[in-house]
Amino acid sequence: MKTKRYLKLSCLAASITLTVSCNKLDEYNPSGATADAVWSTPEGFVTNVNAAYSEQRAWYGKEDGIFMSESGTDLWFNRDKNTYAGQLTQYAGLTPLQGNPVRAAWRDLWKAINICNAGINRINDAGFTNQAEKNRREGELRFLRAFYYWHIVETFGGVMLRTEETKTPLLTAQRSPVEDFYNLIISDLEFAVANLPLQSFWGNEYSRASKKSAMGFLARALLSRAYYSTGTDAQTYFTRARDAAKAVIDNKAALEIDLWTSYADMWNPANNKRNKEALYVVSNSTNQAINYDANGNRLYQVFQARYNGKPGLVQSLEYGFENSRRLMPTLSFLDYFNENIDSRYETSFQEVWIANTNFTWTASLAAANRKDPSVIGKVIRAGIDTALYITKKVVPNDRLKPYIVIDRDSVYNTNGTIITGADHINFKKFRDPDRTAANAQPGFKDVIVMRLAEMYLIAAEAEWKLNNPGAAADYINVLRTRAAKKTPVNQTAAMQVSAANINEDFILKERARELAGEHLRWFDLKRMLGANNGQAFVDFIKAQNPDITQVQPFHRLRPIRQEELNALLNAEEFGQNPGYD
Repeated sequence: MKTKRYLKLSCLAASITLTVSCNKLDEYNPSGATADAVWSTPEGFVTNVNAAYSEQRAWYGKEDGIFMSESGTDLWFNRDKNTYAGQLTQYAGLTPLQGNPVRAAWRDLWKAINICNAGINRINDAGFTNQAEKNRREGELRFLRAFYYWHIVETFGGVMLRTEETKTPLLTAQRSPVEDFYNLIISDLEFAVANLPLQSFWGNEYSRASKKSAMGFLARALLSRAYYSTGTDAQTYFTRARDAAKAVIDNKAALEIDLWTSYADMWNPANNKRNKEALYVVSNSTNQAINYDANGNRLYQVFQARYNGKPGLVQSLEYGFENSRRLMPTLSFLDYFNENIDSRYETSFQEVWIANTNFTWTASLAAANRKDPSVIGKVIRAGIDTALYITKKVVPNDRLKPYIVIDRDSVYNTNGTIITGADHINFKKFRDPDRTAANAQPGFKDVIVMRLAEMYLIAAEAEWKLNNPGAAADYINVLRTRAAKKTPVNQTAAMQVSAANINEDFILKERARELAGEHLRWFDLKRMLGANNGQAFVDFIKAQNPDITQVQPFHRLRPIRQEELNALLNAEEFGQNPGYD
């Protein structure tokens, strides 16, 4: 799908959160066109649909989204132990006030909801004569509304649920139960499943919502919904989630999807465009003129390790651009993997850098890098020799190695806390060697928002909650069979798990091994660790990521922007989310 910017024809198509402040806009519309006029034809109405996609790009492929969905969990901490976005990474000073990084997400999500509502409300007046075409466009809008509302309700809880277009300032707001949000989300997705085409129907606009997108997101939404119920009601939703995920798996050929043979194939940059495992993507073009913004997909930077300038290494496209590196892996996350049998470790992490420039050890550089004098005069050859080795193992006699060694004890204390965070293993899953230059920031890879592997994990989690651990193990073993190292010894048998292995801890860690970095981890912890009013959420994060010390049970929701509450006449009635008063 082309991602060029679309004209917001009026304030009603721009965004509005709790309040609308059209009088603050100072924009000139030289064409004189209005939404009423442009959206009155099928051709013009497509501009509304296209605009509804735009705001997902502020979340997927950008820092805002990755910090909202991955940081503050068991997997990541600030590189260099700095405090960048510490409200999210460390729960330090997470408040409703200005400076809170959550505020932009609130604004952008509500902007998107209003555009979706505008289109859904107006589609009957758009002059469609082809009912199938009309249903497809409405299916896109309903998929996107459900998509955005899932992010809203899971992030902020039961705030206001709006299905009508906001055209004028609203000075009051009422909260809706979480269950009402999910009723709308599920019904919208069911409409989308029934009316969206296969991805191939869209041709080059392949990142539009399709049947597989709606089916996959329905499974995700039903699983999330189940955790808000107990007893028979919960079992009903877990059953529906299992069945929805199974429907995607069982119909993968008809849906034109399949698992890659290996996990490495899945993340090979050459397989990124039109990835056969993807259920939904946010696309980015190498032609920046048609992209939503000049930033593109910058995920490759977020988890980048420092290498440039170390002996034998200079900045390169292959090794990445490190100026905007933000997050490093926790020791717990690294230890979730048995790298001897699980190929997902070597696919996800980089431990070895081969020299890309010739280097000869001198006495001064050997001393500066705490090397034994025996390395003086030794040569590191570009393209041949190891220049840098960062590992989760302990390396004895590292001073004797003719390359830089940063081992487990150099990065982490024995209790799992980070020593300095200056150096760390590189999370390379989103590498983008096809950028225009070694120091160019924009990336052009598509962001894979949802993929087939997640359906196996949803089905497994639902089966576990339905007291069918054997069935859960069967689903998980499909992914573990793929992930098993095949050479020099086939480790498939060693990677298999049984019903006895299936519990909450295993499922959480298996999701990390498979889906880390894919904008899901905070939602996973929030969903599964609600026990004891959220204390399980706190205990797990502190145990696995001991550098996070300020997390509290109420952090399973984020605060509402204070500016929004200040604009409400019934702010006291509406209320801030608990813990942020």
